[in-house]
Amino acid sequence: MNAAVSTAVFGGFMVLTVVLGLLAVRGKRTERGRPAGLAEWSVGGRSLGTVFIWVLMAGESYTSFSYLGAAGWGYRFGAPVLYVLAYMSCGYALGYVVGPMLWAYARRHGLVGITDMIAHRYRAPWLGAAVALLATVCLLPYIQLQITGMGVVVSTLSYGAISINWAYFLGFAVTTGFVVISGLRGSAWVSVLKDVLVIGTLGFLAVYVPLHYFGGYGPFLDRIVAEKPQWLTFPGHASGGLGQVWFVTTTLVNSLTVVIFPTTVAGYLGARNAEALRRNALCLPFYNVLLFVPMLLGMAALFVVPGLAGADSDLALFKMVVDSLPAWAVGLVGVAAALSSIVPMAVFMLVIGTMWGRSVLGAIPRLNKGAAGAAPADGGGGTGGRQKLWSQLVVVVAGALALLLTYTAPETLVRLSLISYEGMAQLVPMLLLGLVWRRLTLHAAVSGLVAGFTLVCVLVFGGHDPVWGMNAGLVGLAVNVAVALLVTWLGPRAADARADAEVLALEDEFPCDGVPSRGGPVSPPVSS
Repeated sequence: MNAAVSTAVFGGFMVLTVVLGLLAVRGKRTERGRPAGLAEWSVGGRSLGTVFIWVLMAGESYTSFSYLGAAGWGYRFGAPVLYVLAYMSCGYALGYVVGPMLWAYARRHGLVGITDMIAHRYRAPWLGAAVALLATVCLLPYIQLQITGMGVVVSTLSYGAISINWAYFLGFAVTTGFVVISGLRGSAWVSVLKDVLVIGTLGFLAVYVPLHYFGGYGPFLDRIVAEKPQWLTFPGHASGGLGQVWFVTTTLVNSLTVVIFPTTVAGYLGARNAEALRRNALCLPFYNVLLFVPMLLGMAALFVVPGLAGADSDLALFKMVVDSLPAWAVGLVGVAAALSSIVPMAVFMLVIGTMWGRSVLGAIPRLNKGAAGAAPADGGGGTGGRQKLWSQLVVVVAGALALLLTYTAPETLVRLSLISYEGMAQLVPMLLLGLVWRRLTLHAAVSGLVAGFTLVCVLVFGGHDPVWGMNAGLVGLAVNVAVALLVTWLGPRAADARADAEVLALEDEFPCDGVPSRGGPVSPPVSS
């Protein structure tokens, strides 16, 4: 009976999720009489307001990690898990400046992602394609992580009635079903439902668990201090050296990375104006406070369900929920956690699709034969329509590949996930430094990226992360910048006759009213 009730609640909300995703594009399937194109699908037509941008970008902080990983880290290690709050809050502060800058640059030049921006900045379509490949390697593990999280959640909330393998497929099918059709706008609509459930369930659990198991927060915290003090200080309990230096360096490198992460940039570019991004950067840290809940509850689980080890510790929060709540409440908590997998998974798949549809497949002339010149690539018909079709196809392929590897070779993506964030960090100089400093050359940017990424791979896969107590990604980033500067000063300088307004993200392109001040039409996208 419990399984039937909780599964029925879950099934109803999954149907609602698909319906919301489809309703999001009602009336948005045409642009000026043409079928809606890549810009409408991939960045919501650049028309999302503050609320939609807020809930969409909050999906970056509330994934399956919130219910599983954050509680699991709290259970296993304790204090080091606070790095999540630190880097996200610092990242939002950086995003207050970086978000409007990238939004204005992309809007002015008709660009739809970081690969587009890099190709345009360095006049190198091949570099956009190479970055798309690198980013895909770093993003695929996140899709697999969300599929796995979805599987664990659904299997647990159904009391084992739904097998974990079927749960994996369900997560893939629901996500693919609405993201292929509705794109970023559909993800934003579903995020509203997700955030209502996340706020409601975490708010309830923050009160319920301490009262139910300990009689209140006072007795709960007193017991932690008395019995588990090592969970409250760095380097935590059995964390393998995640001390203060690791915390500071990880916060620094992750806060730099999160502002240029392809999924974050997709949120930036979907905004109606730059002011919506600034308001969003001010609001998001308040939402982040809720992340304290699964972290604390993970430590509460030390006393309620002791003895969990390895991957089982990620179920610490759910084991308490299933043990003490009625089936319908278990279903609601499970739906919130499942949607926390679906929404970020949708954006990851959409971003991979956009990068390949625009910068890889879209840059091959014979694949777009007959479409070029028919309409702007940012619009509906012609090149833009063909690139949208390629992007939608890649979404299905990327999701199916992650699902297949989840079934057959999960350790492959798990190993790749070790370098995901540190690897993406190596794009920071190429993108951000390149958009504010004209002297950074193509050769310098590529040399720095290769040096930094190679060093990160050597350190991480060699078991040297952290290195000297520091996050390996920051070490790689320091080498990256040093090499880029050295090659810029000593290496060849390619002639670029374009004006600064064509190359750089200038300050007067993103004023307070959110409308780029420089007139004229947007530039055509870089093509081969």
